This record gives sequence, C-alpha cells and structure tokens, in this order.
Amino acid sequence: MGAVYDTIGTDYAAKRRADPRIALAIGKALGDAASVVNLGAGAGSYEPRGLPVVALEPSWELIGQRPAGAAPVVQAVAEHLPFPDGAFDAALAVLTVHHWSDRRAGLAELARAARRVVIVTWDPGCRDSFWLTTEYLPEIADFDVPRFPTLAELAEGLGARIETRVLPVPHDCADGFLGAFWRRPDAYLDPAVRGAMSCFAQLPRERVDAGLTRLVEDLRDGTWAARFGHLHDLDSADLGYRVVIADPGGRDGKRP
Repeated sequence: MGAVYDTIGTDYAAKRRADPRIALAIGKALGDAASVVNLGAGAGSYEPRGLPVVALEPSWELIGQRPAGAAPVVQAVAEHLPFPDGAFDAALAVLTVHHWSDRRAGLAELARAARRVVIVTWDPGCRDSFWLTTEYLPEIADFDVPRFPTLAELAEGLGARIETRVLPVPHDCADGFLGAFWRRPDAYLDPAVRGAMSCFAQLPRERVDAGLTRLVEDLRDGTWAARFGHLHDLDSADLGYRVVIADPGGRDGKRP
C-alpha cells in the first residue's frame, strides 16, 4: 500500500485532518498509556500529544507530509515491526489494517510489541449501513468487505478478548475518509475529496463514473433528498466504524 499512497497521498495532510471527536474517542481508548507506536501513521493526524510516540509508515509520500514537531517516524510495515517485545504501552492503528498484505502477521506483531492495542476499523458486517455503497457504488462494498477484518478475526489475530466501541461519524467530520460526507453528498462529486479515499483509486474508473453519474442525477431531480433527506436531522451516524481495544500483553507486559 505504500506505492498506492505514494500516488494518491499527495494532498493527504490537507484532506485527512484529525476530527477532534474521533481523536477524543481514540484518546479514551488509549487510556493511561505512557508510550505509543502509531502504525500506518500517515501524516500523523491522530497521534496523541504530550507523550512519547513513534510513528510507522510505509509511504515516503506521507512521511514527507508530516509536520514539523511530529513524532519520529520509521519507514516500515506492520507485518515486520522493528521493535522488541513489549516496547510500547500501546499500539495504535487507525484505518490501516485493511491495507496490510498479511493481516495475521500484522496483528501478531501489534500484540507482540505493545501491551494494549487500539484499532480504528470498519466492521464488514455493516456493509448495508451507508447509502453511497448500497445505492450508487456497491462496488466499494464488494471491494472493502474482503479487505477489512471481521471482529472475530481481530480477536483471534491479537490473541485476546476485544472490546468494541461504536465510532459515530459526525455530520461535519473534518477527516475525509469514505464515510465522512454521509450528510454532504455533493462532496463525493469532488475529485479532490475522492482522491484522499483509497477505494476510489483502486476501482475501475468506468464503474466509479457510472455510480457518480446516478448520484448527480438523483441530487438534481430530488430523488436523493426524497430517500435520504431525513439524514439532515442527524448530528452523527453509525456507518460501521469501530474502535477495537485489546490487552494481549496484560498489565505486566507478558502474553497470557
């Protein structure tokens, strides 16, 4: 995935800014961790401030967008962490596990290197929760469902029980991931917005164009408003995004 983000990540820092409400949920999940390794760190949007953090990112393009004063970064992949056992209080992985070439190896590495693991992901069991992928671009769901781990797979891969928390998406979410614009359908017509979403870069162009053409027509003639206008009454939506917490190393840093 480093190569993909070397191509699509040229404006990533501007389009994928941290949303404070999501950052708060991540902070609560990290608890009292005194050191953190951030896997698939990108430009560092959700790295906690005020404590030691080491970032890990495979894409040189994204590494180059990390701001001055950001945590030190290592160019590497989750499947081969260059850290000793129990090196960190917590490992953080925000919307990155689905990009790994070997999820099982990556999850085992997280469990090895940290006493707590916090993963922000999307539950493929919720594939029917978002109008964009059910009505206009089902190809996105077809593409993403095999890529994202199930909750059971996460528990098995981490070798621990997991706690799962719903991560509601605010209607004015500042982070431009796929579900961020659920109440702002016009945004999906902007190539710059789509350019920060990896799924669009990996689907056939003709399929994307066909779905977006239907969306344009439905926005123009009022069909979208008739079917989904009720969403404007909501401040946030559950689209299947989850915060998963596991403590595979236990309080003493040893695996059970």
